[in-house]
Amino acid sequence: MSRPLSTGVLLPGSPLPASPLGGGELVGPADGETLDDLRLGNLKIIQHRNGYRFSLDPILLCAFARISEGDRVVDLGTGNGVIPLVLARRSGAARIVGVERQAEMVERARRSVLLNGLQERIEIIEGDVRAISRVLEPQSVDVVVCNPPFRAPGGGRVAPDSERAAARHELAGSLADFVAAASWLLPDGGRFFIVYLADRVDELLAGMRKFHLAPKRLRCVHGRTDEPARMVLVEGRKNGGFGVSIEPPLVVWEGERYTSEVLRIYDEDFSED
Repeated sequence: MSRPLSTGVLLPGSPLPASPLGGGELVGPADGETLDDLRLGNLKIIQHRNGYRFSLDPILLCAFARISEGDRVVDLGTGNGVIPLVLARRSGAARIVGVERQAEMVERARRSVLLNGLQERIEIIEGDVRAISRVLEPQSVDVVVCNPPFRAPGGGRVAPDSERAAARHELAGSLADFVAAASWLLPDGGRFFIVYLADRVDELLAGMRKFHLAPKRLRCVHGRTDEPARMVLVEGRKNGGFGVSIEPPLVVWEGERYTSEVLRIYDEDFSED
């Protein structure tokens, strides 16, 4: 049987005692939560035991994204905050803002930021991508990253848990809503990075063109060498020209182990060249 491309957390949860911080916030996990090791730059993340739990997809997106020293970055639909945490470790971004609609996940992401001591570089904002103008200024950032829900409401079984359902299905924002929000946030030349389903790549590329985000790089992600692509990683430029670089495929599994390329993502020192 083929393993799924999205593997879930890489280390089982190991609850630790919660530590009170100023303002009454709890750094550690509360009841029903786990503290998980991202296996990346000594990062830890707080997640709901039975709610949405990050997969390999955002890790691959962070490795694909090109972030320059001093960049201002926004992650749309940040969930538990895994992308801001990883980008803060692997890039020289000056400021990373995660936008999330679900209040419980916002609070959890904020505690993870505090736990990792990254509050000077990361801010988690409660907000809806469909009303991005209410929380952020137009053309105010250099980079937007996005790991949006992949499935339309009628596309497959909807998870019974509201966190997981909103993370997987377009229950509170379509692909077009996320792309439109990214376009609104970026100035000309701003960069957009997204991971999405391969079988919806036509919809993704058309949507990016509609909202003036010219596709510039594309990489297909395969579970195994003999399997069709499951995901695509795409870079776009705001009001960029024509011409797309198709990069070699990324393969996740070799036998029962990650491929050497995926393992290198976890072994790298997260510093800019």
